[in-house]
Amino acid sequence: MSERLHRGGLIAPGALLGIGMGGFLDGIVLHQILQWHHMLSSVVAPVDVVAIKYNMVFDGLFHAFTWVITAMGIALLWRAGQRSNVPWSTRTFGGSLALGFGSFNLVEGVIDHHLLRLHHVHPGVNEFGWDVGFLIFGAVLVIGGWALIWRGRADTAPRALPRAPQRVH
Repeated sequence: MSERLHRGGLIAPGALLGIGMGGFLDGIVLHQILQWHHMLSSVVAPVDVVAIKYNMVFDGLFHAFTWVITAMGIALLWRAGQRSNVPWSTRTFGGSLALGFGSFNLVEGVIDHHLLRLHHVHPGVNEFGWDVGFLIFGAVLVIGGWALIWRGRADTAPRALPRAPQRVH
């Protein structure tokens, strides 16, 4: 009897890992390396050591959140690896990563940059353009991710689970 394929077993962990990767890239590159903004830099301008420390605490909470999302993605991926009815498709998984990463950009961009105005991608001249570019990049990733997932439907072969070696007595 043939077991029904379960594509969501690969899509959900891929999307969570994509969200985590998007969050880590944002936090590491934009917050720490380039220092363009911090989590609350529009609320508490990082102009002195106390304000910078305050922003760093919220950056740390943001990183803790992305770490939890990433850990959840790894746990779901591990569980999917135990199932014989999950088709292991590079297109599906890669598309799921892009979908999650783009979703992170869209949600974080709309909420933090536009609705709550906690920070901007690159404050100052053209900050609105940077914020819109962040959203466009996210939308492109979501659309590309869905397209890859859709194309991955053709990858129908479920992964065979390895068998434990037989002991000869």
